[in-house]
Amino acid sequence: MRFLHTADWHLGRLFHARSLIEDQAHILDQFVELVRAERPDAVLIAGDVYDRAVPPPEAVALLDDVLARIILDAGVPVVLIAGNHDSAQRLEFGARLMQSQGLHVAGCTSATPASVALHDAHGEVRIYALPYAEPAVVRDALGAELATHEAALCAQLDAIRAIHPHGVRSVVVGHAFVVGGAVSESERPLSVGGSGAVAAQAFDGFDLVALGHLHRPQTIDGRLHYAGSLLKYSLSECSHEKSVSMIDLGGDGSVQITPMPLRPLRDLRIVEGELAGLIAAAAAEADDARRDDYVYARLTDTGALLDPMAKLRQVYPNALAVERTVLARAGAAGDAARRLREQSTGELFASFFREVADAELDDGQRVALEQVLAGMAAAQRESA
Repeated sequence: MRFLHTADWHLGRLFHARSLIEDQAHILDQFVELVRAERPDAVLIAGDVYDRAVPPPEAVALLDDVLARIILDAGVPVVLIAGNHDSAQRLEFGARLMQSQGLHVAGCTSATPASVALHDAHGEVRIYALPYAEPAVVRDALGAELATHEAALCAQLDAIRAIHPHGVRSVVVGHAFVVGGAVSESERPLSVGGSGAVAAQAFDGFDLVALGHLHRPQTIDGRLHYAGSLLKYSLSECSHEKSVSMIDLGGDGSVQITPMPLRPLRDLRIVEGELAGLIAAAAAEADDARRDDYVYARLTDTGALLDPMAKLRQVYPNALAVERTVLARAGAAGDAARRLREQSTGELFASFFREVADAELDDGQRVALEQVLAGMAAAQRESA
């Protein structure tokens, strides 16, 4: 059986205050053409379909158009789950009505795992759609005491194992941070104030685990696979080779993964050097499309510069920002400020508690802090 696996579309995302909806529509046009050409048995979308809980109207319209072309025009079913950026309830609206058309959406967590059964020449394949959920949400759904993300995910996977038919191939579509995965700057932490990571062993027994959340395409233990994001959403992703993944699941449960590259409308890259040299190099660039890229400039000039961004945008109209390397080397004070900015809210609070109480947070206090911060983060996503 063949699946086309993708994740982390982040429709409606802003990058340096620029809407990426045109870039996302361009790349998704190619994705739809790939579906039509390859004719997979199903498309698996592993969460973070939108960039925020309340997406802009143009993002909703784009998703509607893409899904209609895949399901109604190409006749390929879609299994789609909510990620930590999505609103589970909003994404799942109308899910029961759309199942008969081939769109299977799992947004909210329930005691009964959502599943889709497909068949090929080797028999049945059961696909389990496991949307992202905070431990408190899973605890309420399953009626069990679950303090961490790993405990919550393991409880859900155990519920799937309890009902999975013996001898039937199994696929899990999930949204999680698996230990050993390579991270990037644009991934919102799954846990605010604690660890949201889960061990790869949590997925033991499943033939294929199609994951979302990490933006670099990567495979862990041969069968846990991140398709990665559609586009580069942070400077840390400049070196990434973005793609979607064609996955062949053999009759014996073996997995073969083939990356399928897509061509972005504009690349994201970093240029470094003196301003005059960068302008001259861009003017001499043979490929006009390269000058349309999203560019972040690290300027090595040591003297004063008059409006460097305006000058840079004469040759790079989509330049995003300028960094003066001479100013970035600000010494110990600058390094300390940078380290503070890199710490999570939970880490900052733990440091504050240590200074005030002269003691470390105990396990119960850490759990309570994580629950409070998670509630604040959820409220912030809803009001964004």
